[in-house]
Amino acid sequence: MLRTALRNVLAHKARLLMTVLAVCLGVAFVSGTLVFADSSSAAYRAAVSRNFADIAVSVTPKFAPSATAEDQRTTVLDDALVRKLAKLPGVTTARPLADGTATLSAKDGSPLRAGKTWANLAAAYVPGEGGRDSRYPLVNGRAPHNSDEVAVDSGTAAAGGFGIGDMVTMATNGPVMTKRLVGIVSTKDPRVTAGGTLALFDKATAQRLFASPGHYTGIDLAAAPGTAQSELSDRVTAVLPADRAEVSTATAQAAQQAVNVDVLTRGYEKMPMIFAGVSLFIGSFLIVNTFTMLVTRRTREIALLRAIGASRRQVVRSVLLEAALVGLAASAVGFPLGLGVASVLPDILNTSQEVLPSGPLVISAQPVVAALAVGVGVTVLAAWLPSRRAARIAPVEAMRSAEQPPSAARSRIRGLVGLVLLVLGAGLLVSLAGAKDASEGNLDSAMLGCALLGAALIVLAPLLADPVVRLIGRLTTRFGVIGHLARENALRDPRRTAATASALMITTALVAGLAVIGNSTGQALDRQAASGLGADYVISTRDTTTAIDTAAVRRVADTSGVRTASAIADSTLFTGGKSQQISGVDPETVNSVMKLHFVSGSAKNLGPGRIAVSRTLAEQGGLSAGSRLNASIGRGQDFKQYSVVGVYEDNPVARDALGYRPEVQNNSFMPGSVQRLLVRTDNNAVSKDTESRLRAAVGNNPLLKVQDRGQLVHEAAGTVGNLLTLMYGLLVIGVVIAALGIVNTLAMSVSERTREIGVLRAIGMDRVGIRRMIRLEAVTVAAFGTLLGLLGGLFGAWAVGALANGAITQYSLALPWGTLALVCLMSLALGAVAAALPARRAAALSPLRAATEL
Repeated sequence: MLRTALRNVLAHKARLLMTVLAVCLGVAFVSGTLVFADSSSAAYRAAVSRNFADIAVSVTPKFAPSATAEDQRTTVLDDALVRKLAKLPGVTTARPLADGTATLSAKDGSPLRAGKTWANLAAAYVPGEGGRDSRYPLVNGRAPHNSDEVAVDSGTAAAGGFGIGDMVTMATNGPVMTKRLVGIVSTKDPRVTAGGTLALFDKATAQRLFASPGHYTGIDLAAAPGTAQSELSDRVTAVLPADRAEVSTATAQAAQQAVNVDVLTRGYEKMPMIFAGVSLFIGSFLIVNTFTMLVTRRTREIALLRAIGASRRQVVRSVLLEAALVGLAASAVGFPLGLGVASVLPDILNTSQEVLPSGPLVISAQPVVAALAVGVGVTVLAAWLPSRRAARIAPVEAMRSAEQPPSAARSRIRGLVGLVLLVLGAGLLVSLAGAKDASEGNLDSAMLGCALLGAALIVLAPLLADPVVRLIGRLTTRFGVIGHLARENALRDPRRTAATASALMITTALVAGLAVIGNSTGQALDRQAASGLGADYVISTRDTTTAIDTAAVRRVADTSGVRTASAIADSTLFTGGKSQQISGVDPETVNSVMKLHFVSGSAKNLGPGRIAVSRTLAEQGGLSAGSRLNASIGRGQDFKQYSVVGVYEDNPVARDALGYRPEVQNNSFMPGSVQRLLVRTDNNAVSKDTESRLRAAVGNNPLLKVQDRGQLVHEAAGTVGNLLTLMYGLLVIGVVIAALGIVNTLAMSVSERTREIGVLRAIGMDRVGIRRMIRLEAVTVAAFGTLLGLLGGLFGAWAVGALANGAITQYSLALPWGTLALVCLMSLALGAVAAALPARRAAALSPLRAATEL
């Protein structure tokens, strides 16, 4: 039986090649993702190790949970403590730190590494012996000596186009600053070398920005040779003020960094692993179909083996052995492709502004084993059903020349199982459609419903093939006899037709569903971004730790062309055990910059102790105009009674509640701060000049965004970018595998119908007619899979999308007709293109050769 399996693989190597290609795609994604994760982890760990090479122990301040931001600026770490630690036995150097973050602007005004404040590092340049800082070796220029000077690393200088003597605009956590670049340094910090930025100030300036004069944010200690980190840690702990500072060894810090790296790299694995899972799932249909057709074609051969003594178990093992050899070949091809995937993933992820390390590929045993397990395991598992079918072939089948159709009982069982899955899946989705609650539990249930629905379509596809193909055949019959033959050929074996169309059906369902959800979500976010906004421009902060200073607010109000500049202070409104968002506004100007529709009351009545609430918050709390609400603004503030002076329709700009701006400002997380500035211009003058004047008014601060309504909509639409990337990726994978399946099926079908094609040629059908017949058959199969996939995908998108109403208030189903039409056209074109090779082979058959075929 082993020799038989090897002979069968070699005899059908051309047909099994399609299966190898389909499986190797999944193997490539799995192995490539694992190699990428290992390589990224190794690069991070190597960078972290280099960064901690000269550090044995680090001392950092410790604060009480109730400490305010201002309290945290004054630490116990001062020059006296630095001198005390430097004198401890085993300490060679004690280096004080004054670290924070700073966002720099490029020469064109755009922020460097926008949105990645944790990678926008800033620190003090601390001169040692010879007036140089060993942690930041100078590459060019000199160290900063006063508050008007700054140094940056070489990567930041290149990214920003900076040179010695240039003026660099930046912001830490307040007004914008402009400093002269006097030095360029190198650094081993992995956050910087992987694409972050670094700004270095003189020690006094860094203390003022990130701590307080005379105090530090940390102290790094280097150990003398022979001094263990744990031993030095004990000595340092003994001299530190109790509960005011803590000690950590470099080993412990590196271990924590390793944990962070593992979490980060696991996040990078998600998208490639989704592609791997989908490609293997769709490829399994090709495997099942290929081995089913091979078993069917070898029915008489297997029956003869049974007749001469082969047991059912031996037949199963023989088929599974063939599958294992195919899987082994797929693993051998897929793993090198996976190395290519691993090498390009950093470039792909870096384009999305992710900070990734650089380093060589690390090939461990895990991806190799995974490639073998996935390739062989998936192929053998998919071939199990065909192997069981082969084992059921009785010796008497050797005397039959035609394939026996499935029994009526088996068809009834298939129909019953399919209907049960259909009822369960559709019922679950319909029950969730009215929930409008995008909770994790409901989303998991929706995914289960979609899976059940997909399984139902797969099971019912052979039973649906006859009526659906006959319906589609009404179009192909317009081509005359050739169209009739193409339809009948597709109906000849409904199971084969269904199996061939299943890959395309699953792909179409996934792509159509994601396209509908993505289009609906994008349009909802577009409407939500501009809904309720009466202003022409919104000036806002890039993160929650930044505020707009009052001087910038005044400059914006005085800018030419500005009619109204209304400052908004955002904070949190605590009501019992719940928290809501509250916007502090000026009653005199709010109506000119927000589109507020009050159900009752008015924004003019806002004042100290008086708030307005959205309709949703009013319904949740049973509130109305005139009600009293026990709440507090900002964490740690006392609860008090607020008068509700109005209820307005939900407004994303106004958020859950409106309050009196001075009161919200004084009781927010950042007292006195303003987070947004809504600007109304004269005659709605939205232009590049107006935007430039507004940017200049806020000092071209890289921590602030100046956006008009169109830019807000564009930014909101960008949140569905990952979904669209996933959709197009799945489409490419599914199309490739579906094409391989169609080619494989038609090639075998042509081989089986050699004599039939010869007869058609003998009675007058020309080669063009043969090619057209094969192409129409492929298009019919593709149309069948596309139609079922569209129906399943649209139904799933409707049910899953209905849950989005709980998270996106303006969500409504919006069909992307253009995308759906493109998917349909691509599917039909796929059928025609995939049939080119089998059609050419069929047309090349001569009547004489066909007559000699057995």
